[in-house]
Amino acid sequence: MNTDVEPLLEIKDLEVAFQSSTGMVPAVRKANLTIYPGQSVAIVGESGSGKSTTAHAIINLLPGSGKIVGGSIKFRGEELTTKSRKEMERIRGRHIGLVPQDPMSNLNPVWKIGFQVREALKANNVVKGSQMHQRVNDLLAEAGLPDTERVAKQYPHEFSGGMRQRALIAIGLAARPELLIADEPTSAL
Repeated sequence: MNTDVEPLLEIKDLEVAFQSSTGMVPAVRKANLTIYPGQSVAIVGESGSGKSTTAHAIINLLPGSGKIVGGSIKFRGEELTTKSRKEMERIRGRHIGLVPQDPMSNLNPVWKIGFQVREALKANNVVKGSQMHQRVNDLLAEAGLPDTERVAKQYPHEFSGGMRQRALIAIGLAARPELLIADEPTSAL
């Protein structure tokens, strides 16, 4: 890799732990990872090895009592572990996107798929209202869904697991983030 190019993401000695009744339980220990622009990287490991925890630590969305207890996460040279909640909200979606692991629990069952993609576009202030409809259809098609006009009007329960996964991919791509974190993106495909 060209060392003249600044890393997009650089994780050094990352440590994540979860609070339990007996104290802090380590979940990620001394993780190191460097990703450059245009690179695709896979984290491989057995179940429970900390892959998802590492992904969620990057965007500061650790579940429950999860906490970064050591190390550094830099995105385009900026330290993320010291950013406020508000600052991280500005980074998530627009600069760093996430395709979560479980499509059934990450799509709202009472909202149509098109509405959920629109909400991701609105949240990141990406597209003007007049272009919204076309952009939703484009994203659904880009994620591999057919007949996007029909699909956008359907609810998650009307989709197969693979179709729900593709809808989450469309949402993750909505703001055209510089870094897209995909947590087991092919699990339902």
